[in-house]
Amino acid sequence: MFLSGFYGHQAAVVRGPKQPFLMETIRVDPPKKMEVRIKILYTSICHTDLSAWKGENEAQRAYPRILGHEAVGLVESVGEGVTDLKAGDHVIPIFNGECGHCPYCTTKTTNLCQTYRVNPFKSVMENDGKCRFSTKDGEPIFHFLNTSTFTEYSVLDSACVVKIDPNSPLKKTSLLSCGVSTGVGAAWNAANVQAGSSVAIFGLGALGLAASEGARARGASKIIGGDINPGKFDKGKEMGMTHFVNPKDISKPVHQISIGKGGK
Repeated sequence: MFLSGFYGHQAAVVRGPKQPFLMETIRVDPPKKMEVRIKILYTSICHTDLSAWKGENEAQRAYPRILGHEAVGLVESVGEGVTDLKAGDHVIPIFNGECGHCPYCTTKTTNLCQTYRVNPFKSVMENDGKCRFSTKDGEPIFHFLNTSTFTEYSVLDSACVVKIDPNSPLKKTSLLSCGVSTGVGAAWNAANVQAGSSVAIFGLGALGLAASEGARARGASKIIGGDINPGKFDKGKEMGMTHFVNPKDISKPVHQISIGKGGK
């Protein structure tokens, strides 16, 4: 453990749009009030990271920067005021954090926190508007999506960290940070899939497969997967899909498959 700022840890740093990821030795500052510093155990990559790396939206460009937002880690130290986390806790970072006090957090109709909602334009810490990463020469390295996981150590707001069971399969648990929770959440919360219903899912990437698993868990009787890559259908079947549509070689509309089970 290190309880102060420490130079000597590796991170994959991007210094411009579409520039190579560079393994750099960086300084990671200690957590400030209501912040935690975590050791990243495993991290995965998401299409959102790719979009940020490309710098497709000029307003989102902030370099140098540490990308990454899907991970699982170990709490190394906590800042002042953090009472629900302690050193040694296994956690996952979440880019859509919750302060627990604003009007959005206290209502049952949404979880888009007023302070920690998804904000791809944000590149600094909420506490003081500064970075917790820097080079040996003191050059600030910007944060990404309240998380920044392509690094050995990261500092996050405690509102953006969730404690998990230490016996979880850690190599896979990083997917809960984004892909799995987004897909399952789409089926459970956004679509509110009911038992016996028919569901159509377009695109069988990580999110689509997770949505299928969510629909299956809710008892959907028919789950239609659509993708232009038929190589994904076997995996879709494993995740609960019952029918498949390839737009390139089929003209039968999805509603003809689902008619009689909610299709109109």
